[in-house]
Amino acid sequence: MHTERIQEALAEALIGRQLLTHPFYLRWEAGTLAEGELSAYAEQYRHIERALPVTLETIAAGLPDGEARALVEANLADERGVPAAHVELFETFARAAGAASEVAPSAATAALVASIRSVAASDPVAALAMVAAYEVQAADIARSKGDGLRRHYGMDATGTQFWDVHTVQEAAHADWSIDALAALEADPVLVRAAAQVAADAWWEFLSEWDELAPAGSSC
Repeated sequence: MHTERIQEALAEALIGRQLLTHPFYLRWEAGTLAEGELSAYAEQYRHIERALPVTLETIAAGLPDGEARALVEANLADERGVPAAHVELFETFARAAGAASEVAPSAATAALVASIRSVAASDPVAALAMVAAYEVQAADIARSKGDGLRRHYGMDATGTQFWDVHTVQEAAHADWSIDALAALEADPVLVRAAAQVAADAWWEFLSEWDELAPAGSSC
């Protein structure tokens, strides 16, 4: 029963903020991203991918021994090495997209990373809800990205490997964050509020790039 309440809280938090409905992702799916947009996206997403293992490690350290901590640690283990470190897999995509090696985070990227990192140190349950706001969408997002890259942007299996791995892993682990929150008997009101903060930050991350899109690149 508590699992259902957590699911409902996350669903409510994502109303109007389902990432696959964002104009940027719609243009990705349609193959209408302008030259340079994909590389710019990769340059910024790199910061998010690098931050995730640190965030999961911080959340796990703040949780008591038990099911929830074990679930977070299992997800962290995947990030660090199944089938390889995901930060390394991401770089295969970044290179295929033409991303520069090191680019400073934009305002929206920095805000997204900071929003979760700051909470993780003080309230691991709220931080877990913030991670869950993306995780419950992750498999569908990864599938859509990989398909779009193959269909419209000429990427081969090496370039799409990061997204293909996440399509499979996130489908298999889609419920890990929900199960962890349920095991902690997290307050659904807190879950919804924290997830809304994360959902808004993710939306702004995509909107920053969509607003900078060259004229004529809309679907």
